[in-house]
Amino acid sequence: MFYWALVFLVVALVAGVLGFTGIAGMAANIAWLLFIVGLILFVVFLVLGRRRPPV
Repeated sequence: MFYWALVFLVVALVAGVLGFTGIAGMAANIAWLLFIVGLILFVVFLVLGRRRPPV
């Protein structure tokens, strides 16, 4: 998830440098969304992974 967020961030930066502001804005929004979803999933799995196995 974080890999794809980084890919879209790079796409947004390159598009912004080349002047494609619409594509840059959309790619930046997708990168932000993927980062937030990845962060939420990371925290959920971190909390769920610390449980003790049932005896």
